[in-house]
Amino acid sequence: MRKFLIATALIVVTTSVAAAQQLDLGGIGKADGTTVGYLIQMFGLLTVLSVAPGLLIMVTSFTRFVIAFSILRAGIGLQSTPANLILISLSLFMTFYVMAPTFDQAWNTGVKPLMDNQITQGEAFEKISGPFRDFMLHNVRDKDFDLFADLARERGQTVSRETVDLRILVPAFMISEIRRGFEIGFLIVLPFLVIDLIVATVTMAMGMMMPQRPAPDPRSIFAQYIFD
Repeated sequence: MRKFLIATALIVVTTSVAAAQQLDLGGIGKADGTTVGYLIQMFGLLTVLSVAPGLLIMVTSFTRFVIAFSILRAGIGLQSTPANLILISLSLFMTFYVMAPTFDQAWNTGVKPLMDNQITQGEAFEKISGPFRDFMLHNVRDKDFDLFADLARERGQTVSRETVDLRILVPAFMISEIRRGFEIGFLIVLPFLVIDLIVATVTMAMGMMMPQRPAPDPRSIFAQYIFD
């Protein structure tokens, strides 16, 4: 968990190691560029820590798991069981399992050398973001990647898969994960829908009334699966 949080924070803002920096608050009032730079770095680090949960969602497989689990819960007709906290916890642990090689590589090649003052901040950012970039490139759909790449080319940017900017890769990856989550959810819920139809047919044939329970509309789930 500790490695995971540190690696995520350093993806966006590469700050100096806290133990190696001493901030002189007595010189805030002076026109000292160094002091102002330290304050900006401190503000940036606090900002990154506040948005860390969002960063976890953007560059990992968490999205697909939480969508699939939510659809599964709705498919079996349970609105609050298991609770949202349990679904999120399951999604997090599944994400840790899937992303473990990526986290280990980012820690060993980027975070640890930076903490040991063996590499610069710029080098650390490239080494930390590299494993996540490879993971996203491996899992992003070509159609989603081409969509954002074409939008970037319309603004005059040169885009290639080898040197793609994270501002293009991350949204394309997120769209791919959302679609993949709906696909997994539909395939999991489909047997439950078939069982519901069989039970409803047998019950109606016996002259009994089906109990009213909230359930997802099969047409809506199917539409999410087939529509792009």
